[in-house]
Amino acid sequence: MSVEVIKPGLLSSLQDGGRRGYANLGLGRAGAMDEPAWRLANALVGNHDDEAALEITLAGPTLRFQHDAVIALTGAVIEARADGQALPPWTSCFLPAGTLLRLGGMRHGCRSYLAVHGGFDAAPVLGSRSTDLHAHIGPLDGRALQAGDVIDIGGREPAAWFRPAQDVQALRWGLDPQPWLDYARAPLGLLRGHHHGALDHASQHALFAQRFVVSKDSNRTGNRMDGPLLRLDHPLELVSEATLPGTLQLPPSGQPILLLAEAPVTGGYPRIGQLAAVDLPRIAQRRPGDAVCFRESTMDEARQRLRTRNDALQQLIQRIAQRLESP
Repeated sequence: MSVEVIKPGLLSSLQDGGRRGYANLGLGRAGAMDEPAWRLANALVGNHDDEAALEITLAGPTLRFQHDAVIALTGAVIEARADGQALPPWTSCFLPAGTLLRLGGMRHGCRSYLAVHGGFDAAPVLGSRSTDLHAHIGPLDGRALQAGDVIDIGGREPAAWFRPAQDVQALRWGLDPQPWLDYARAPLGLLRGHHHGALDHASQHALFAQRFVVSKDSNRTGNRMDGPLLRLDHPLELVSEATLPGTLQLPPSGQPILLLAEAPVTGGYPRIGQLAAVDLPRIAQRRPGDAVCFRESTMDEARQRLRTRNDALQQLIQRIAQRLESP
């Protein structure tokens, strides 16, 4: 079973839960930028949690499914047509062999996820099927999809909730993306970083009081933030250190960079903030030109919000599994 890439779209790559445990080598974890959307796409096709899915940025690919397949699209709502028939997002869909799936633009958000029943069968690298575009590690030699690529789909029994047919089908139920996609664009929780106190007074105030805009020079490594210039009260000389997704660092330009899934090391830049982990999917769905505001958060609040989100996500995944048993 396989799928052929007819057109690659703007930027599409295979991603799973990420490549953890190599920060000491300066290697970022990579993985899905919007983890809940990735996990829910896998749940809707009956996959285990850690199957790789296709992460699609802003404009989607055109794919030819060479065998019967069951797919789901989550994250940013993307225009999707299978042999000309519109596909609903956030549900499970059956595509007969030979179907041409055309994915277009996104009306809201930046990243969509396409999961397929059985998972994409790429060989793991350092324990993960995630593509690290920055380090060129992972499936397809660590690069994005290109026209002509053929990606295998994992062998598995047919999905029990669809009978093989000649036509495209979709379940009569689906998920409401409202709780999982950042429509409100409310301020993001930010903890003070180790070097926050080195900012001058005006910059400390501006960080939480003023608006930034996601720069067009952003990618999976980091979002550059255009906006008020932030300055240090005194120069710092720092050694490079390991980072986590969500680290907000300040280069000499005065425009902060919010590191994302492929964050490597700091490069010696001060770390002025750390985004609450629960808000990483929200920043992942901001597109160039979108506004970003920060509000100060504490570690306790950030942990509680993440715990609440993860509990709700796990409960929903369990309910999806139950619904698929009797659709």
